[in-house]
Amino acid sequence: MNTALSLPADLLPAVRDFGCGPTAIRKDALAKLGASSRLGSSHRQAPVKDLVGDIRAGIRDLLEVPEGWEIALGNGGATAMWAINAACLIRSRAACGVYGSFTAKCADEIDRAPHLGAAIRTVADPGGLALPTAIPGVDAYCWAHNETSTGVRAGTERPANADPDALTLIDATSIAGAVAVDISAIDCYYFSPQKAFAADGGLWFAILSPAAIARAEELSRSERWIPSILDLTQALANSRKNQTLNTPAIATLELLADQLDWLAQLGGIDACEARCTRSSGILYDWAQAHPLARPFVADASLRSPVVATIEFADNVDATAVIAALRDNGIRDVNPYRGVGANQIRVGCFPVISPDDVEALTACLDYVIERIAA
Repeated sequence: MNTALSLPADLLPAVRDFGCGPTAIRKDALAKLGASSRLGSSHRQAPVKDLVGDIRAGIRDLLEVPEGWEIALGNGGATAMWAINAACLIRSRAACGVYGSFTAKCADEIDRAPHLGAAIRTVADPGGLALPTAIPGVDAYCWAHNETSTGVRAGTERPANADPDALTLIDATSIAGAVAVDISAIDCYYFSPQKAFAADGGLWFAILSPAAIARAEELSRSERWIPSILDLTQALANSRKNQTLNTPAIATLELLADQLDWLAQLGGIDACEARCTRSSGILYDWAQAHPLARPFVADASLRSPVVATIEFADNVDATAVIAALRDNGIRDVNPYRGVGANQIRVGCFPVISPDDVEALTACLDYVIERIAA
């Protein structure tokens, strides 16, 4: 491993954080955060409640949420939503698409719930896609819009011929706010704000259909024990007041609100998707043209616009590439630890400029030429 490799200054990107979560945060947003008068104040008073109200309205506008769907939020990050799904939205049996570490973790959470049957899994190897089909008796279908561990993008349409009251629960953590989506086809579209929304972690947001709200209310009236922190009806009741059940990270809310304004100024969801697609396309095109690299996701139609995973040939040590980039200030292009492949994984969220992704490919050329065995 060559840890002394120095990249020419004129090759380096302006923004050098390419993490897939948390992602880079805009410097002007951080400057505004430092000047905020709401930090350290009560989340049950008007200044913070107004902020939460602005965020809920901003998400509704950006993602074009239809009438009747409500936006709830709470503490714990999107990981908490896997438990909330099991506690509050799945009656007895769920079917899951499993095609990476995060979709597997969602199914594992269902398996651990003592009141539910084991998740029915449709499985693909990392880099592929497998979505559940309609199964009699299944009352919820679960998968990720974007599998963050591999860079696979899935559709969000409910399974054809599913039971009419079955819910579709979509983990959108790494893609919400980056691509257009038909919310009317989804019962629960949930995410955290540390990806496309360029904030910090620790909160979850869920866009809930009338059917999902009715299911949560139904199960809250049952004999099922639902801890308060996981109770979706309590989260929704508080969200309608523009607050959370317990104290949120106000700094995260401030960053999220600022990013929502920036995304609107960028041109809204279509402009966000175009920007992310351009950035990831630069990487995919580079990998296809390079003799020692390739896109990890072989099917181009499944490649994520926000998480670009690149596989290297055996004579290129990805660990050495990552170390050389980090030594030059280019951070967080590590592959997901559970995949264990010879690859890098690059966040191409809206905050990342396509020009910086172009610069990253030049840096990769420079490094690979000097370390390839």
